[in-house]
Amino acid sequence: MPLVEKIQNLSALSPGAVDWLKNNIEALSFKKNDLILKEGKVCNYLYYIKSGMAGGYYQTKDQEICNWIAAENDFATSYYSFISREASYESIACFENTEVQAISYEKINTLYKLFPESERAGRLILEDYYSRLEERLISIQFKSAKERYDTLFEKRSEIIKRAPLGRIATYLGMKQETLSRIRAGK
Repeated sequence: MPLVEKIQNLSALSPGAVDWLKNNIEALSFKKNDLILKEGKVCNYLYYIKSGMAGGYYQTKDQEICNWIAAENDFATSYYSFISREASYESIACFENTEVQAISYEKINTLYKLFPESERAGRLILEDYYSRLEERLISIQFKSAKERYDTLFEKRSEIIKRAPLGRIATYLGMKQETLSRIRAGK
């Protein structure tokens, strides 16, 4: 599903807004393990994944901690950096060869000014991001490792099948050995 269609599914857009979007979206390709964003840089784009998979992660002294994973038809960005215009605390890496459609911060704000109906889609995208983030936080705080895995398997099995095991483990808030034991018991 193209980005314009995804946005139209969230909120009706005028023909002018659709045309404007089609002329201002960039198509980008990344190879497996490419960094879309490096920690310390400002995130200038909201990405929509057409094919492939990417994830955001934080680097600590001794490990990478995966904060989110996005696949086809998902949005991907470092939201804090994108919205605040501050340096990102996270990096974004491709887990597979990945094709995205991207729109810059400046162009999104131009879209909102020219076509106010598009702001609703922006709000819904942000609400979805926030909901997923809070759901993950609650899961890590209140569910067992097995419950977290089972929920991810039930809701987003493509992540279980395609993302690197180490990234899945840190995304679920567990050690890779724990994840391997849970998967072996399935």
